Amino acid sequence: MISATPYAQLLGIGDWMDSDGSTGLVLRASSQLEGREGFLYGGVIASLLELACLEAVSRELDDPGRRPKPINMTYDFLRGGRMVDCYAKARVVRIGKRVVNADATCWQSDAQVPIATGRMHLLLA
Repeated sequence: MISATPYAQLLGIGDWMDSDGSTGLVLRASSQLEGREGFLYGGVIASLLELACLEAVSRELDDPGRRPKPINMTYDFLRGGRMVDCYAKARVVRIGKRVVNADATCWQSDAQVPIATGRMHLLLA
């Protein structure tokens, strides 16, 4: 869903599924996404985390008429993202009457070694 948006396509973000059926987003490394030499630009990693949260919330709500609006997003950059593919997986932590909380993790070669995490709050319309 989210990977079909123009912004996700501009960044080269697509969907992935692993052997146990878990889904998430993948960002294909590209020289256009390079920040400092040999590393992905932090804003691109942040965008991947944000889109992963939006994807998780969209799947959880499963109601096209409910379009939550982002309130805020917080990122923790844990290590530099090398110029290789990045993966992100998000989960909905809580759906309240007016606010949805979600979090996401981004990694490269090993899901147990994240390069960044993010938390997002969205307002339900």
